[in-house]
Amino acid sequence: MRETTTAILGGGLTGLTLGHLLYQEGVKFQILEKEPECGGLLRSLQRGGFTFDYGGSHVIFSKDEEVLNFMLQLLQDNKIRNRRNTKIFYKGLYVKYPFENGLGDLSTFDNFDCLNHFVQALVKREKGELGKPQNLKEWFYYTFGKGISERYLIPYNLKVWKFPLEKIGLEWVERVPSPPVEEVIKSSLGMRTEGYTHQLYFYYPKVNGIQSLIDSLREKIEKHITLGFEVRKIRREDKKWIVSNGREERIYDLIISTIPIHELVDALDSSRHDASLQAAKSSLRFNSLITVMIGINETRINDLTWLYIPDNNVLPHRVSFPSNYSPCVSPEGKSSLLAEITCHAGDETWKMRDQELADLAVDDLDRLRIIEKEKTCFSEVRRTKYAYVVNDLTSRSNLRIISSFLGSSGIDGAGRFAEFRYLNMDGCIRSAMNFLRNEGRKVLISNEQPKSRER
Repeated sequence: MRETTTAILGGGLTGLTLGHLLYQEGVKFQILEKEPECGGLLRSLQRGGFTFDYGGSHVIFSKDEEVLNFMLQLLQDNKIRNRRNTKIFYKGLYVKYPFENGLGDLSTFDNFDCLNHFVQALVKREKGELGKPQNLKEWFYYTFGKGISERYLIPYNLKVWKFPLEKIGLEWVERVPSPPVEEVIKSSLGMRTEGYTHQLYFYYPKVNGIQSLIDSLREKIEKHITLGFEVRKIRREDKKWIVSNGREERIYDLIISTIPIHELVDALDSSRHDASLQAAKSSLRFNSLITVMIGINETRINDLTWLYIPDNNVLPHRVSFPSNYSPCVSPEGKSSLLAEITCHAGDETWKMRDQELADLAVDDLDRLRIIEKEKTCFSEVRRTKYAYVVNDLTSRSNLRIISSFLGSSGIDGAGRFAEFRYLNMDGCIRSAMNFLRNEGRKVLISNEQPKSRER
């Protein structure tokens, strides 16, 4: 039987995981990546002895033991285990993360108000006096009460999502565990508690940053990767897929997409005149990310892993401290931090000059006394167009339209922006694994031809 050739669109974490697994199965495939290097959001910059993960701060943890072991085996000896020391910067205080586990760090009034409203919400839920939440904002009040919601959860999430919380759906909160009442009361009384324990301990590469994970995946499949190939046009001819970058065409039997669903729809010839499909695609919202990488002339500026900043008058929403993850990612005698800023590609923040963004971030962090401006010795800015999926109240209906079209065309997707789901690193790897274990594996391994199908 003739061997099937598969195109994997996109060489990020999901695409490379698919390639890695297909290579082990002996399946013929080619990864098409538009950038000059693989990695997507998991790329690291090395400058002057510093290593920064410029697609955002990434650490390795998971409740999924199979996926966690997969990542750790890829890193082999190049890993360090750390214990999380994360805070929320609120009114000049470093409040233990998650916020409900740090109530004892607040002023007496703030502490009482948060606990009081948390208990009130709990009692009303038990009595059935609260209707089920229909959006993210309602869920915050329903689960945490007014005090915690209005001091931290609402302002921080508005800062990150840049979208009204009453218009965001509840898909995202499925991954957020509800806080045990005993733990919240203990934290209010000053007793030490830990929330989100699945990420209390995490791993990080000792050298070369998070891109070490990407490099390990890429190592054995290098000859199956084509870099600098932007997928601009896809059409179906004689039961084959013709994929073009505008200069050359390549022919495949099957396509697995890990690229943003927006770009896939735009590339498909058959989608051009489908008004409902185009409207659904345009309605899928996402946020972009700007990272400011900062080097400091100081051996250790603090003992934090990362810091959340809900204050809307401060440009970054989160700051991480890579040199606290590994001593090998900054030069001797220096330390590093990564400031993350969400925005929309093309908005005022996105259009700022790099130096202006770096100066604003440094000034804000200096004003908050997180760093000393005069000790800054390095800064660089990077931008990522597709960073965060925004699941608004229309996302599910729009995705049904798009998924039905792609399914009937015979194209499957895996990964964060291909599925348009908020997936962490482990979720992207699980998505690739599940794809190959289900219908995708039957087609790929058995060399069957895909049939048109409705999802």
